[in-house]
Amino acid sequence: MSIEHLMPTYARLPVAFVRGEGVWLEDAQGKRYLDALSGIGVCNLGHAHPKVAEALCEQARTLVHTSNLYRIPLQEELAERLCDLSGMQRVFFANSGAEANEAAIKLARRFGHERGVEDPAIIVCEGSFHGRTLATLTATANRKAQAGFEPLVHGFLRVPFGDLEALERAAENHPGVVAVLVEPIQGEGGVRIPPAGYLDGLRELCNRHGWLLMLDEVQTGMGRTGQWFAYQHEALLPDVVTLAKALGNGVPIGACLARGPAAEVLGPGSHGSTFGGNPLACRAALATLEVMDQEALPERAAAQGARLRERLCDQLADLPGVVEIRGRGLMVGIELDRPCAALVGEALEAGLLINVTAERVLRLLPPLVIGDAETDRLADGVAELIRRFLP
Repeated sequence: MSIEHLMPTYARLPVAFVRGEGVWLEDAQGKRYLDALSGIGVCNLGHAHPKVAEALCEQARTLVHTSNLYRIPLQEELAERLCDLSGMQRVFFANSGAEANEAAIKLARRFGHERGVEDPAIIVCEGSFHGRTLATLTATANRKAQAGFEPLVHGFLRVPFGDLEALERAAENHPGVVAVLVEPIQGEGGVRIPPAGYLDGLRELCNRHGWLLMLDEVQTGMGRTGQWFAYQHEALLPDVVTLAKALGNGVPIGACLARGPAAEVLGPGSHGSTFGGNPLACRAALATLEVMDQEALPERAAAQGARLRERLCDQLADLPGVVEIRGRGLMVGIELDRPCAALVGEALEAGLLINVTAERVLRLLPPLVIGDAETDRLADGVAELIRRFLP
């Protein structure tokens, strides 16, 4: 086999995995790798979790797909569970984070039109990543990703991340604003954490101006930061929340959750998805939520994340070239003073799967099931790689 028949949209690493178990992956030659990326924040339960595998097998033998022309009891059960966890009221199911964010964007525009705003605008942030559909690509602050796909979609205003004063100025200068779409922590932007109180400030600002507060929790949700949702580190409720990635532990599923007036905007025929929320995907998500609850994985993410950052700081904090070690839960970034993409290949050789984002930030997103010994092994291995990389 070869990759010649695949469109070259990825610069793939020279490895193929054939099996996985927990935090470990194994290639065709039998070499094992400690997975500190989780399929880009997807496999929170690790690989081949037996309860998820059992649920998938049972559901595949029973019913995979019917379409949303009919009621889907598993979808209704999952929606109720997500609303209980999040404080939201209604859910639209899709297949990915980009689709969930696309639903949120459409929801915000219709919300504006229903209130007499002819040209509704959504405020987004510098350094953001919301997807690769045309609308979510426009919302994303990555010129490299946007290049060649113009004309982009009209209706977005961009402000610096973490800057409430910039949002105030936007409110004064753009009367057509109807919503703010923001990541509680920027993942692709370099694991950037906003100042304390930022989300609370956004909530107050949106309340004052009648805007929707829409949080993209595609990467931060599902326990990654030590709470079920990253906004739960502060005392607020958004109007819209988007989820995907870890919701099905590898089975594609996304969700756009809403409450209050935002939950009443989309009606029959206004939006849809052929595969969104089908029985197989919902069964996977329900099994994932059950395991997360039974094994207290948000709490484990908080504890293991603290352990990981502490061990990294002990070994790297005083090393010249290390700008900052930051994160929340098991979402950790190590910023260096120079581009460090070469570390990905070096880590692969050492049996570690990592990622570099924003050119200079080594990003760690290990499965939430990681244990003490594996966390220490990850920290030590990454620290050794960085010490060798920096002069």
